[in-house]
Amino acid sequence: MVGIVSQPNTQEKLEILSADAQYDLACACGTSKDTHRKRGGEGKWIYPVTLPSGGKSLLFKTLLSNVCTNDCKYCPLREQMDVRRASLRPEETAKVFLDYYGQRKVFGLFLSSGVAGTPDATMDRLNGVARLLRRKHRFRGYIHLKVIPGASDAAIEEAVSLASAVSLNIETPGAECLEKLSLKKDYIRDIIDPIKLISRLTARGSRYENVKQTTQFVVGAAGERDAKIVKYMSGLYERLKMQRVYFSAYQTGLGDESIAGERAEQAGPQDILMREHRLYQVDFLFRKYGFAESDIIFERDGNLSLTTDPKESWAQSHPEFFPVNANQASRLSLLRVPGLGPVTVRRILARRKQARIKSIEDVGKTGVRLAKASEYLSF
Repeated sequence: MVGIVSQPNTQEKLEILSADAQYDLACACGTSKDTHRKRGGEGKWIYPVTLPSGGKSLLFKTLLSNVCTNDCKYCPLREQMDVRRASLRPEETAKVFLDYYGQRKVFGLFLSSGVAGTPDATMDRLNGVARLLRRKHRFRGYIHLKVIPGASDAAIEEAVSLASAVSLNIETPGAECLEKLSLKKDYIRDIIDPIKLISRLTARGSRYENVKQTTQFVVGAAGERDAKIVKYMSGLYERLKMQRVYFSAYQTGLGDESIAGERAEQAGPQDILMREHRLYQVDFLFRKYGFAESDIIFERDGNLSLTTDPKESWAQSHPEFFPVNANQASRLSLLRVPGLGPVTVRRILARRKQARIKSIEDVGKTGVRLAKASEYLSF
C-alpha cells in the first residue's frame, strides 16, 4: 500500500508551525504560568508575552515556515532533522491574523521563520506579511518581526520600517561559542553587524526611534559561562541601547547532545531553568535597580549561584554597605536592599515624607520579602 500525504490546509499548517515556534520563544521555559504558551479553543498560536515596554498582552505567534537551511545544533528544526515541514503564504498569514484581530482575541502579531532558501528570500516573505497588513489592510497595530541572521541591510531596514519591534537573536556570547553550534553562520557578519545596524536605525532622534529592538541568548548550549553572557548583556544595554534581552534555556533532548557544556551535562532540568531565571534577575537588576556588570557576583566557575539570587549575593559580599537607613537612604541605596523592589521603595520614600518609619511594619504587611529586607535595614 502507498500512503498519501495530502497538502495541509491553513489550520493544519498553523498546528505544525505554532507548535514549532516554541523553539524560538523568549523564555520558552519560563518559571511562571504567564510565560508559557497557552492552548485553548484558538490553538497554540495565541501566546501571552511580555512586551519590550514591560506590558503583557496576547499575540498571534507563529513561524512563517519551519523549513530551515541552517545547521544550529541546539535547534530541532535544523536542516538535518526529519520533521514535518510546512510553510504559510504571506496572504494566508495576514488573513488568519486579521480574523483573530477582528474578533479581539489578539493584540498583535509576532512572526518568525526558519531560513527557507536564502536569508533575504525569507525576509521578503516575513516583510511581505507586514507589507500586506500595513499597506493593503491599513493595520496600525503591533507587529514584531524576527530578523534572519545574514539578511541584507536593505531587507533589515524594510523590516524596521514596517514593524513595531524587531529582534535578531544574538544566540551566544561571542564567535567562539557560536562556532560550537553552527558552521554556517558568521558571528560578526550575520549577527553582530545586523544588530548594530538595527541599533543605528532605531536610535533616539532617528526616523524609526519608536521601533523596539530585542534579542535572545540560548543558555547552556555552547558550554558558555554566565559571566560571559552578563558581559555581553551589559554591552547590549550600554552601547547598543537594546530595549530587552531575553534568555532561553537549552533543553536536553531537543538538539545535538554533543554540544552541551560540562555544567549542562551535570545539571538536572530544574538547574538549567534556574540558571535562566538567575540571568533574568541580573537583567532586571541592570534595567530597574541601577546595577552594573561589576556589581554581579559569580562563583569560582564563572556562573551565577543557583542557590542565592544575584542581588543577595551582592549584599553578602558588601557587608560594609549595610544596614541602610530607611529614613535617610537614597532610592538607589534602598534598591540595593534584598527584599525591596521598586514598588516598595517608592512606598518607603512616600511614607517617610509624612512620618518617620519606625519598623518594617510601617512599610507594609510583613511577608517573606520584607522579613528579609528588615535584616539589612535600620530605622
